[in-house]
Amino acid sequence: MLIGGLTIFLATVLTHNIALTYLLGMCPFISLSRSLRTATGMGFAVIFVVTLTAAINWPIYNLILVPAKSELIYYIVFIIVIAASVQLVEMIMERFFPVLQSAFGLFVPLISVNCTVLAV
Repeated sequence: MLIGGLTIFLATVLTHNIALTYLLGMCPFISLSRSLRTATGMGFAVIFVVTLTAAINWPIYNLILVPAKSELIYYIVFIIVIAASVQLVEMIMERFFPVLQSAFGLFVPLISVNCTVLAV
């Protein structure tokens, strides 16, 4: 029982760890982890962008691209939606969180788009 639990724990931490396996969320952690506030803000920005783009891309893919037999262009469509979502996040942050926006600088578009492309 103890050995099985230890095996599951080690597998979860090392080999089946979603952050290490898929590298999701690692780019915000690596670049902005010096301050807890900026790392938390970037984490929420990435979560928001991933959730928003998944909610937008699913109907586009299943209701538009698949019926039109245009699945080949889904990467282009997804990247356009992701870029628009990141721009929305950047505008919201600029309006409501200017200090956090200035702390992020150029990292918001770069990191959010990279993580979202990996996730979606």
